[in-house]
Amino acid sequence: MKNDENPTKRVLQYPDGQTVTCLDQGTDANGEYLIVEHRIIRQGAVNGPHWHPDLKESFTVIEGQIRFRVDGEDIIAGPGDKLTVFPKQVHQFWKEGDDPLVMIHEIRPPGLHWHMFALIHKLECEGKMNRHGIPRNPLWLGLAWEAMDGYLSGPPTVVQRLVLGGLARLAKAFGYRV
Repeated sequence: MKNDENPTKRVLQYPDGQTVTCLDQGTDANGEYLIVEHRIIRQGAVNGPHWHPDLKESFTVIEGQIRFRVDGEDIIAGPGDKLTVFPKQVHQFWKEGDDPLVMIHEIRPPGLHWHMFALIHKLECEGKMNRHGIPRNPLWLGLAWEAMDGYLSGPPTVVQRLVLGGLARLAKAFGYRV
């Protein structure tokens, strides 16, 4: 299967036991969507602060506990809790507690999100990530940035487009692929 094909029912299994499972992808009356299940074992940050110009992400916690920070406000969520992050909201997540975290994550429109999950999985399995979950190689970093369909919180967007977008273009020119 190519990474740009429909990944429905595909499971990405990480070395630490974490999984990302594509549950569904398609189009409905509200547009294109991707629904994945995250099963996270490791406590701590899941990602860094970032935002998406066009994506809406909805999360439903099934098991465990997670801390969301959305536009500077911390929200602790447990089983049955739901949270929606709208376009342009800066957000970040942390797995809390010792119990595994299981949550359903809906992305509308999906953009390159499955590609991002597959790329991060590949890099993690190949030992190409640092202990903070960031690709060690700047070219992989550029591709990961491009696939997140958004921007890091902090650096100006024009700088990110020039530097990280430039690294992504260079990576593609050198044949980097998921």
